[in-house]
Amino acid sequence: MKKVMEYLSHYKRECILGPLFKLLEASFELAIPLVVARIVDVGIAQGDTGYILRMCLLMGALGFIGLACAVTAQYFAAKAAVGTAARLRSALMQKMLQLSHTQIDGLGTATMVTRMTSDVNQVQNGVNLGVRLLLRSPFVVFGAMVMAFTIDLNAALVFAAVIVVLCVVVFGIMLISIPMHRKVQSSLDGVTAATRQNLTGVRVLRAFCKEDDQIHEFREKTEDLTHKQLSVGAVTSLLNPLTMVLIDLAVVALIFVGGWKVDAGALTQGMVVALYNYMSQILVELIKMADLIITITKSVACGKRIGTILDMDTTGETVPGQKAIVSGAVEFQNVHARYAGTSADALEEISFHAEPGQTIGIIGGTGAGKTTLVELIPRLYEAAQGTILIDGQDIRTLDKAALRTQIGIVPQKAVLFRGTIRENLCWGRKDATDDDLWEALEIAQAREVVKDKDGELDAMVEQEGRNFSGGQRQRLTIARALVRRPKILIMDDSASALDYATDARLRMAIRGMKEPPTTFIVSQRAVSVRYADQILVLDDGVLVGQGTHDELMERCPVYQEIYYSQFPKEEGSHG
Repeated sequence: MKKVMEYLSHYKRECILGPLFKLLEASFELAIPLVVARIVDVGIAQGDTGYILRMCLLMGALGFIGLACAVTAQYFAAKAAVGTAARLRSALMQKMLQLSHTQIDGLGTATMVTRMTSDVNQVQNGVNLGVRLLLRSPFVVFGAMVMAFTIDLNAALVFAAVIVVLCVVVFGIMLISIPMHRKVQSSLDGVTAATRQNLTGVRVLRAFCKEDDQIHEFREKTEDLTHKQLSVGAVTSLLNPLTMVLIDLAVVALIFVGGWKVDAGALTQGMVVALYNYMSQILVELIKMADLIITITKSVACGKRIGTILDMDTTGETVPGQKAIVSGAVEFQNVHARYAGTSADALEEISFHAEPGQTIGIIGGTGAGKTTLVELIPRLYEAAQGTILIDGQDIRTLDKAALRTQIGIVPQKAVLFRGTIRENLCWGRKDATDDDLWEALEIAQAREVVKDKDGELDAMVEQEGRNFSGGQRQRLTIARALVRRPKILIMDDSASALDYATDARLRMAIRGMKEPPTTFIVSQRAVSVRYADQILVLDDGVLVGQGTHDELMERCPVYQEIYYSQFPKEEGSHG
């Protein structure tokens, strides 16, 4: 919550003026019962219509000034709340984009979405109500008690007794409901995760006819959320009836005492009316205070959840001055990799050397560790043991941002963003010219993709590139990586949607570049890595083969098995 307060501190003026104007409004409200008492005791008792009219005008003036103060307080409270929420969302997005892949894996997308939406909204509500009511409600309760004591001591004792009982009821219900609210928020995380999973995987659900199963599972989650919300609703719904019963009993006691004192001449009728109004004000403010405390408690809990993300360490290990990749030579020395929360290594004892401009093929079965290996190079994940060198420099001594700007990464899933083709390609390099873009498109075999869109670089790309086929998206993401003219190019199974001919032309075009990058090709297809300068064969995280295609066909059973599973007609022609 300390992090949230840091962002709220930007609105110190609003946090001072908001409560101040609210206290002014409360002061005028406390004066109203006294004016009503004067109307009853003087105006009505003496039949003075002019006096009644003047007092009514005074009440109207007090009400109008109070309204102006309330609106002003609401303006400052809203400005502080909305501004704090906006700053929090901006800080959260900045922090989330800086998180490592390990940290993102640990949090989960659904959790981050909930932090950005529901949790920030709860904080915004807490700030808004807190600025307006945190001082007002205690002020009105205390002020009404003081005014009651100034009117009559015995009647005020009724106030004191009922306030104690009301506080027990109000705060008892609040203490019971607070942990229930936390459980509701936790269930909301589960519903958000299920919603995201179903919407993003809707095509797969339909392909496997799993709609009914997912609907049933989602219904169970929503029913659990509903049950918890109804439970907390049942508890909090007791607040109004219980307090109203207590206040009605207090009113009965107050009227009894007041009527007895009126008969005795110790109180006037107007004073009894004023005492009744103060009692009503206390009831309203205690209920407001209970709602306020529940809201603030929820916002504090949400603020702590937000703070856990903002407090995450994203500094990494950097050494100033070590920023350049000159040639792109890559060397792994006894590298191990391990995912957070697991005891087994995803990669073990990986050692190889790639010369500048070489093409390195990486092949192996599903789950062999191919993607993990290439993700170590740009430090998307950190090696658990061993050393990774680029141009002879330990990558842990290189600035992460500078390192990644010189590496072109084409991920397994081709991701395009809403905008134009030009805007997507310029993610590779902001100052790229049209000639640079067309050159990258040509190498990536994507020129015809743009030609299909009337040859316009400014043709629109829908969210996630939905208006392009899988192969078109892959070629555009390859072009985006090539625009930055990287020293190292990582293609993580990024040509899986391309036909063999296009895949071959792509690899030849990359080799034919004026300054070809050191290229890592991760693929399930033997043909994609067959002509690589060096092929790494992985099996369950272990490097079981290393060499050219011919060398591996002679001495690597795993590579032979992969190759012959794809080209059985060639079996027997080797060895």
